[in-house]
Amino acid sequence: MSSKKVKLLFYVGSYASESEPGIHLVELNAETEELRLLEGASTSGIQNPSFLVLNPEGTRLYAVSEQAQGAVVSYAVRPDGGLERLSSVPTQGADPCHLSLTADGGLLTANYSSGHVNRFALDEHGAAGELTALVQHVGQGFRQDRQEAAHAHSAVPSPTGDYVYVSDLGLDQVVYYRVENGKLSTEGEIKLPPGSGPRHFAFHPNGVYAYGINELNNTLTVYAYNPVQGHLQILQHVSTIPEGYGGENYPADVHLSPDGRYLYGSNRGHDSIVKFAVHPDTGMLEAPEWTGTGGKWPRNFAVLENYALVANQHSDNVVLFRRNPDTGSLEAAGRELEIKQPSCIEPVRS
Repeated sequence: MSSKKVKLLFYVGSYASESEPGIHLVELNAETEELRLLEGASTSGIQNPSFLVLNPEGTRLYAVSEQAQGAVVSYAVRPDGGLERLSSVPTQGADPCHLSLTADGGLLTANYSSGHVNRFALDEHGAAGELTALVQHVGQGFRQDRQEAAHAHSAVPSPTGDYVYVSDLGLDQVVYYRVENGKLSTEGEIKLPPGSGPRHFAFHPNGVYAYGINELNNTLTVYAYNPVQGHLQILQHVSTIPEGYGGENYPADVHLSPDGRYLYGSNRGHDSIVKFAVHPDTGMLEAPEWTGTGGKWPRNFAVLENYALVANQHSDNVVLFRRNPDTGSLEAAGRELEIKQPSCIEPVRS
């Protein structure tokens, strides 16, 4: 086991009004396991910064403004972790809910209610600037209450950066695009069982497998990934909830452990994190284990080597868990932080 870094930092996004602090900087002391909000590092002036992404250098933070007239806000990160706004650009759509950075210097945005994806170029200051691509999804799915139209829920670039994978909850599809000169050209789509509602998506560190979590039918899907053609092949569907659970549940987020041995998903309603072992030869999932999140409606979470943090949106708390790197199991550390409607946790990796 590698030695623990003493101070770990996380940005937390939330559903906040423009006048309230909406982006927070949290410090975890790995020696005492204390969580604290850093003084003066909370940021207001943005409506519903519900999803965040930090660049690899830790110098720029990007946030959606999830509202009817959506926007992406770019920030410079000060040495103390505070944020200085660089730009705000409209997404030309409604309710952007996911961001990701591309290897060619772009920023992708998935707009849930309007069903489209943007690619912005980053300017010389590292801020989202020119809109270089806008792809619109159309159609409807199996469920009239949730799939009456396309709902792009995430846009995730491939490990090589050649392709982008859009999980569309409304269409029951993962649509994939080739990235060329800042443009997105359709390559194909993978159709999921009717009423699946694909939401978030993650690649295995080995670049051979990918995993999607499906909000409407409580499943995780395992894919084989062809990095040359970009194609996905469905290998397995597994339930995110225990057999016999009959309550309402909507899976949300999915992450792999840093070593790729374990996969985790969040359950809103069952209010748990499910952990699976990843078979080293096949990539398939086995031996599920559930851990309660210590709150309600775990929308998003982060997994590090020794810890996991969970954002419980409806109980206004961020909860700390110890993670055993050998077994992948989570254990409540008895530490939490009160934050209003937390919705995203973005680790500062340094």
